Amino acid sequence: MTSYAPDDRVMVSPRYMAGAGDRIADAICPLIHLFGWHTQHDAATGHVTIDSPDGSVFCDFDPTHPLGRKWTIAHHEPYWEVQFSRQTPMEAIAAVTQALPQLLGDHRHAEHIPITDMPLDQIAALNDWSAEDGVLTSPDWYCQLLHTPHEEVVWRAEHAYYENLPLATFTRDTPEALVHNFFAHLATPMAVERAFVDVPLSTRHGHSALITQVRAAAMNPHIDHALAQLNRPGRRR
Repeated sequence: MTSYAPDDRVMVSPRYMAGAGDRIADAICPLIHLFGWHTQHDAATGHVTIDSPDGSVFCDFDPTHPLGRKWTIAHHEPYWEVQFSRQTPMEAIAAVTQALPQLLGDHRHAEHIPITDMPLDQIAALNDWSAEDGVLTSPDWYCQLLHTPHEEVVWRAEHAYYENLPLATFTRDTPEALVHNFFAHLATPMAVERAFVDVPLSTRHGHSALITQVRAAAMNPHIDHALAQLNRPGRRR
């Protein structure tokens, strides 16, 4: 593995190996600044709660949650709940939070915040994931999205390195658009930027992920990363 300094900016793929990252603002700020959701922030702990203007939905970010469940998004009536853990990529979380206003009928900025209507099996096929018996599985077999329609938690994203803490759970009555948006942004092979210190240790020392340095890139870091991906022996998409 190439040695990086903790504060080096790197590109990581696949996305589900990259960890959460540090761009929490992407998940929170659009709700506050574009849609006027109410917020409370505890500066001492970093705990943030956000409520929709009509009071029907709340988002809770708790960086000190003892079980690692940092995000909870819930709707009051009908009640449904989404949870994300400390290793869930922020890009996939933001794809869910930013879609919430449209689901409540606020279509401002909808042209800039797409909600996918592509079926999950098509999203899987587009990104080389397999689909069988209600389970969508990544090309390297490390990540899965499981459908359990007869249980209270009907969708669960799991990662082999974090067996005791799912990346995401979606309970019954959660709008399927949120599941689709989450999966589309989790499964895509497009690399994401991280501080090297935020990349999980299992990713740094494993062989499934690709890490390239941003500052060393001679061109756009996404293109540089894509070329490095093409040159890997036994490469996968």
